[in-house]
Amino acid sequence: MTYQDKTLVCADCGQEFTFSAEDQQFHASRGYQDPKRCPDCRQARRSERGGGSSGYGGGSRTLYDAVCASCGAAAQVPFQPRQDRPVYCSDCFSKVRTGRPRW
Repeated sequence: MTYQDKTLVCADCGQEFTFSAEDQQFHASRGYQDPKRCPDCRQARRSERGGGSSGYGGGSRTLYDAVCASCGAAAQVPFQPRQDRPVYCSDCFSKVRTGRPRW
């Protein structure tokens, strides 16, 4: 199925936002419905509910600045980087991850 960007209206603020073709494909692959809120309102809602974490304590997460070992781009990671382990940006991490066997 081919997806095309479409414009939706946020249920909270009433502003229009773009629901990209990539996001539509992702939502469809997971069985999700179309979003009802714009990205800003979704983020605000997550913050109100404790950061949108997976449950263990909630709250905001500390992010650390790092440099991607593969492409050299700036990245933020939820752990303290160490010199003996490479750190990747999200794009490079997904490429590295798909090449490794799952245990």
